[in-house]
Amino acid sequence: MDGMTGLNRTGPAFTWGHAAIETEFATAADGTLRLVRLGPSGDTADPEAALPLVELTAFGHGSGWSGPRFTGTAFGATLAYRGHRRDSGGGWERLTIELHDAETGLTALVELSSPTGVAVLRSLVRLRNDGTESLVVQSVSSLLLGGLPSPDVLDVHRARNDWLAECRWYAEPLRATVADISVDVHQHDSRAALSLTGRGSWPSDGHLAMGALTERGGVRDGGGDGNGDGDGDGSEDPGRVRGRGRGRAWVWQVESPAGWRWDLGERAHGTYLALNGPTDAEHQWRVRLAPGEEFTTVPAALAVGAAAGAGAGHGSGLDAALGALTAYRRAVRRPHPDHEVLPVIFNDYMNTLMGDPTTAKLLPLIDAAADAGAEYFCIDSGWYDDSVDGGWWDSVGEWLPSARRFPDGGAGGGRGASTGAGQDARSEAGTRTGDSGERGGSEAVVRVGEGRGSASGEGALSDGGIRGVLGRIRERGMVPGLWLEPEVVGVRSPVAAELPPEAFFQRDGVRLTEQGRHQLDLRHPAARAHLDKTVDRLVGDWGVGYLKLDYNIVIDPGTTAPGDLSPGAGLLGHAHAYLGWLSDVLDRYPHLVVENCASGGMRMDGATLAVSQLQSTSDQQDPLRYPPIAASAPTAVPPEQGAVWAYPQPEHDDDLITFTLGGALLGRIHLSGHLDRMTPRQLGLVRDAVDTYKSIRGDLAHADPFWPLGLPGWTDEWLALGLRAPERHGPSYVSVWRRGGEAEVRLPVPHLAGRDTPVRTEILHPSAARTSAATTTVWDPSSGELRVSVPRAPGVVLIRLTPDARAAA
Repeated sequence: MDGMTGLNRTGPAFTWGHAAIETEFATAADGTLRLVRLGPSGDTADPEAALPLVELTAFGHGSGWSGPRFTGTAFGATLAYRGHRRDSGGGWERLTIELHDAETGLTALVELSSPTGVAVLRSLVRLRNDGTESLVVQSVSSLLLGGLPSPDVLDVHRARNDWLAECRWYAEPLRATVADISVDVHQHDSRAALSLTGRGSWPSDGHLAMGALTERGGVRDGGGDGNGDGDGDGSEDPGRVRGRGRGRAWVWQVESPAGWRWDLGERAHGTYLALNGPTDAEHQWRVRLAPGEEFTTVPAALAVGAAAGAGAGHGSGLDAALGALTAYRRAVRRPHPDHEVLPVIFNDYMNTLMGDPTTAKLLPLIDAAADAGAEYFCIDSGWYDDSVDGGWWDSVGEWLPSARRFPDGGAGGGRGASTGAGQDARSEAGTRTGDSGERGGSEAVVRVGEGRGSASGEGALSDGGIRGVLGRIRERGMVPGLWLEPEVVGVRSPVAAELPPEAFFQRDGVRLTEQGRHQLDLRHPAARAHLDKTVDRLVGDWGVGYLKLDYNIVIDPGTTAPGDLSPGAGLLGHAHAYLGWLSDVLDRYPHLVVENCASGGMRMDGATLAVSQLQSTSDQQDPLRYPPIAASAPTAVPPEQGAVWAYPQPEHDDDLITFTLGGALLGRIHLSGHLDRMTPRQLGLVRDAVDTYKSIRGDLAHADPFWPLGLPGWTDEWLALGLRAPERHGPSYVSVWRRGGEAEVRLPVPHLAGRDTPVRTEILHPSAARTSAATTTVWDPSSGELRVSVPRAPGVVLIRLTPDARAAA
């Protein structure tokens, strides 16, 4: 470990980081090292108001006081500084700080990192028992920060995340929970804390594993109904604000694929933030560290943002922090060519086949999807179902194709010789993606099968069973995909008896059952071998290039396999093993694209997002309900990874077709709908939207999100999402939805305000030939606002704003 670089009055003091996230450390009176300043806009806190770098509880070593907080622990005050080490490389700055408790021999290594130039701090803690006795750990922090402004001036933001209603941000003053108790009178901080917890194997069920603080001191914007409550329902709720103030902001995520917790409270007239993975008290998580053993926490990331003046390049501090978090997510994820190419995906499920695919139903859809411009075609659930009544829910697990649905092959159609069409496609795709990360090589992914076979779906299939259908997808120039729910085995599946009992979740020796299904434990080699065999068949033999991995049950609190001290520890161990298995699959098949889904967005966590290429944002079937999900999704997932449904139907009028298509154009468009039953005019609307998406997707892959109207409320009549290209004079794109209200709205676009050069506005969707003359966009340079008129509701418009030299071109 490096030595210290400075001393304060009680011990070590030093700084670390880069210009965007310079971080300062100092020593408190008790001898513990503390983080006292974060970022160039951060205040330097008194070390006594800051928090120790690590808080943890263990059997025999609890908290220093009673209450709901995970601060003030006995270990937090005894882990002494022993040194630190700096490192940089690969576009990252890293710092490891070593702490040690002399009494127990416990060593804590605080591992901090940040992508160079990005205002995000990532933190995790590695515990190592260097003592002579075992230690049972009940909680350990991932990241702690004290010295934030007083609760008097802060609003806290959370995102409700429910099935069919994901990413619903709401805000309230922190003082609504952490009351002012006259700390000076009592000479003691409040015991109150605002805490949020995610539990079980759906880590984002209920709330996203995120949160934010904004410093009040600017616009209090209610959005929608204009009353400030953020729900758009017209009701007064003075305790809630939308938080689009012009002050500083802090946004965080806990990167746990299982349980998590964060809490906020008052400390020394300021505010503290504590980010944790699972705990014993709330998740039945604990681990025993024998001498020499280690445990590493889940990571946590904290982004900081500060509002800039007009024309300086940013709007609210919240937008700036979310933009920094977007850049961080791109830096921390597994590299994959899909992130650059953004191919258009058609999925047969939503409002279309709904889990009932057959050869006869798929062939016309394949043709229509290809004609509309789709580049991937995913057969969703049901392809394995041989039952007459569709009762496959509790019989899944073998993942063999249905002979009834795909005749002339059945299961045999999936076990043919490895020299068939699937092998050819796999070899070609593997060759074309050998240049991982190079745009030229990655573009070839969407051209697997291009130019082969007939351009029409008529005639006999070249192969029987499901492999013939997959071959037809390739003949039409698309990459074939399949839906899979890998972690579950139905109670009626033969696999339930074939695998050993230890390959499944269990409690007290009893195999767990949820909704007629068992849960595989991916730490067991038999469970992993079963899934490897499945993927090798689908991807290796059949040539599938896209897997939609779903997960539709919840296990809480977890499993106690042999060696597990607690069910929460078993759940976290399985979740990490699942992501390890998925990483190994992607190593074997670098061309494969994986979509993460759990009944929509119930597994929208940072850990899974860093491995999978796409994230399902919702299962919402109502196109009028989807806009607030689509508009808020970039708070949780980079735009190029957020799968947004666009499911136009032949019974829709032109306005509704345009509406459902337009909502997906600033994300990853996931087409569905009975395109095969549409009139030429309707299919032309679809094709126009897809062409528009293809024309802008190169910019979307690197753009930062912003929200001109603030984060949307669930029932807001007007909603807006913006993406800005990273180049100073690059274009910005704004999607604007109207679901009611007046026919005109004004959208502040602060990063374009105050410029002397013109800003050109273009309506990209609906296309020029289909846009009503009453749909208009006007840039007001004096106010830095975009005035948008949409004559009818529901309506949507995608606008490109181009400043400076490009406007004059």
